[in-house]
Amino acid sequence: MIPIEKIMPIYKIENNCLLSAQGDITVAYRAALPDIFTLSNADYENAHQSWLRAIRVLPKHSVMHKQDVFIRSHYAGARQERQSFLSCCADHYFEGRPYLDHTCYIFLTKKAEDRKTASSAYSGLMRKNIVPKQTIDQRLFAEFMEKVGQFAGILSGSGLISLQRLDDDELAGTMQQPGVLEQYCFLLGKDEKPVLKDVHLKDRIQVGELHGQLFTLSDAENLPSLCGSRIDYDKYSTDHTKFPVGFAAGLGLLLDCNHIYNQYIFIGDAAKTMKLLEAKKRRLQSLSTYSRENAIARDATNDFLNEAIGQGRLPVKAHFNVLAWTDRQNGLQNIKNQVGSAMALIGAIAKQETDGAPQIWWAGIPGNAADFPMNDTFDTFLEQATCFLNMESNYRSDPPQSGIRFCDRLSHKPVYVDLYDRPRQQGITSNMGTLVCGTSGGGKSVTVNHILQTLHDQEAHCVIIDIGGSYKGLCELVKGYYFTYEETNPIRFNPFHLPEGHLLDTEKKESLKALLVALWKQENDSFNRSEYVALSNALQGYYQHVEKDNAIFPCFNTFYEYLEKQYTEVLKGHRVKDRDFDLDNFMYVLRPYYRGGEFDYLLNATGNLDLLNQPFVVIELDNLKDHPVLFPVVTLIIMEMFISKMRKLKGIRKVLCIDEAWKAISKAGMASFVQYAFKTIRKFNGVPMVISQEVDDLISSSIIKDAIINNADIKILMDMRKFQYKFDKVQDALGLSDKAKTILLSVNKDEREIYIDIGGQIIKVYKNELCPEELYAFTTEGKERVRVQEYAAKYGSMEKGITALVNEFKNNRS
Repeated sequence: MIPIEKIMPIYKIENNCLLSAQGDITVAYRAALPDIFTLSNADYENAHQSWLRAIRVLPKHSVMHKQDVFIRSHYAGARQERQSFLSCCADHYFEGRPYLDHTCYIFLTKKAEDRKTASSAYSGLMRKNIVPKQTIDQRLFAEFMEKVGQFAGILSGSGLISLQRLDDDELAGTMQQPGVLEQYCFLLGKDEKPVLKDVHLKDRIQVGELHGQLFTLSDAENLPSLCGSRIDYDKYSTDHTKFPVGFAAGLGLLLDCNHIYNQYIFIGDAAKTMKLLEAKKRRLQSLSTYSRENAIARDATNDFLNEAIGQGRLPVKAHFNVLAWTDRQNGLQNIKNQVGSAMALIGAIAKQETDGAPQIWWAGIPGNAADFPMNDTFDTFLEQATCFLNMESNYRSDPPQSGIRFCDRLSHKPVYVDLYDRPRQQGITSNMGTLVCGTSGGGKSVTVNHILQTLHDQEAHCVIIDIGGSYKGLCELVKGYYFTYEETNPIRFNPFHLPEGHLLDTEKKESLKALLVALWKQENDSFNRSEYVALSNALQGYYQHVEKDNAIFPCFNTFYEYLEKQYTEVLKGHRVKDRDFDLDNFMYVLRPYYRGGEFDYLLNATGNLDLLNQPFVVIELDNLKDHPVLFPVVTLIIMEMFISKMRKLKGIRKVLCIDEAWKAISKAGMASFVQYAFKTIRKFNGVPMVISQEVDDLISSSIIKDAIINNADIKILMDMRKFQYKFDKVQDALGLSDKAKTILLSVNKDEREIYIDIGGQIIKVYKNELCPEELYAFTTEGKERVRVQEYAAKYGSMEKGITALVNEFKNNRS
């Protein structure tokens, strides 16, 4: 057994570079690649062209070694300091979920000019001791670093890839964190603790208890006949759309096992290469009469030269390999099947390396790409070689403190999506308007429940106008106010109540006047200046009267009594004529809202009074939407309440959610309010959200189309595949690009998938998977909702009732 320190090819790490024992210099980057399943055909082509331009600037005798590391990991939970009941349950539910953790490294190596070319027969691995043969020239180092900077600038400038230079500690590691050298040599994840392991290479690849196999693409005969920047992914394609993934995606995240995908592109002396090929062509020409194989090889070489010269191609050498491993030796056959299938999908044949595996593994050590055995490479053009680069990574996650939890599409690992703050900071969105659309059964209600519950946990104030009772469970769980109309328990408000510490301000006075006028006047009746002044004086006098007598409870009843007694005398004292303000008519019309009247409950509530400081309020309009008297009043109260929150709760996010309330929106007063909300409340940290079940509503309603869609930078859509044959109208109404159309039509409601479009720039499909406790809290199914209410009553609270239901369900399954 040879101690690795005796033959370790990396001599020194300094100036954030790897220096090999033979004088090769390597600069390392960690690359953030685009999220998988989020790119269009044009995006893949742009990424491909960016790689081409970047690699072309590298000097001759350099190597671009891209190393994508995929290690099976387990989700550890959000681990937030303050968590609600549902957040804690969800963390427990998702904890331990497996996924492939992906890290991408790019190593750019400048070979020493006089180094001997490595091969399967000659490699640094064969030497017992390595002594540098040249001294580093600072001038050559500066030239190489300039090229490296250009490479990084081109890739970063694409907008699809970002690079972070690795420093000395990240390269060499620390006592607490393994560096890239340890990670590769001992097959460690970047977050694992450093540990030393035995490495066996003689007759097998074994690192500690891990058994590995190496599969290569190093022979032109085993390569696919065609390659490109992307291929179609049939699982998400439809009859009308072809869903793209990267050409080599099958060797990346879609290969579900522990593996490293190494991609090497060797940039040699192009002029020398062309000269050698010309000599080879002439040699084959002279031998072509003796063998048909020589004639075919001559023609192939001639075609290669013609393409290189005619189209300005850069000839390179390339090699690609997959190092896969498992902790069970009997699992090696399964790995072989997986890798073989993945390579077959791109039309390639996997070669399992045995004799050459140690040298190839050795060259994969970061910074040692110059020691790669060149007889295991193939000649190609840069355009074809870059097609085999892995282009995608896992979904990025925003901080849990500002994001909504969804799951990625591939492994269903929880990721957090910041819908509102970060997109505005980055200039992706200009407002926080949110449009949610999905057919019945598509997961619309549970999605909105989940979003609202998360925003509530983040201390936002939520006002929901609902038809259908979708938010009753959540409202009870968060101890909010729930307003609904039932014959035995009619809806009650008290717009005259002032929270403690608040005085009658102009805004409150104006909202009360608007309410009184709506109760008094018909829609077409005139309202003159003297009546406006009289109502202002009445409200001012009433609150002064209440302030003097603490025994008076502010409500419509006491306001009516003030008008009947004190204010009548005030008007007489000022000699106000009936034509200026007809108090008798006013009181007659408003008599039904006073004690003993038909609607005396509506404006005289004694509970649920502090709407301003209540963070979760639901108004259920199902039984009111067609009521000619109650509906306009409730609408005005909603508007007054939200505007009050909007202007008075500074620094707090306010959410106005209108779910299926199309009757409300069609009313003139509410329509203008919705238009106002979508255009204005962003200035007050407000989020207007509208939910629709029918796609036709989006197309037919001018209010939706003009006021909402145009001012909704966040669109959350459900399964639209049944509309694929008439999707043009929907696409036009929503302003979707062809890329968005392709991604949207891949959504599958059976997988609980949803489409999220943020400013037309961030377009992704997520799985909205919820833990059992969340499903019970958000359920809209009649029988389940009744059971939840029964268990809540039986066990004393929603939390205890839901916990009991979940435990009962688990016990029945077991």
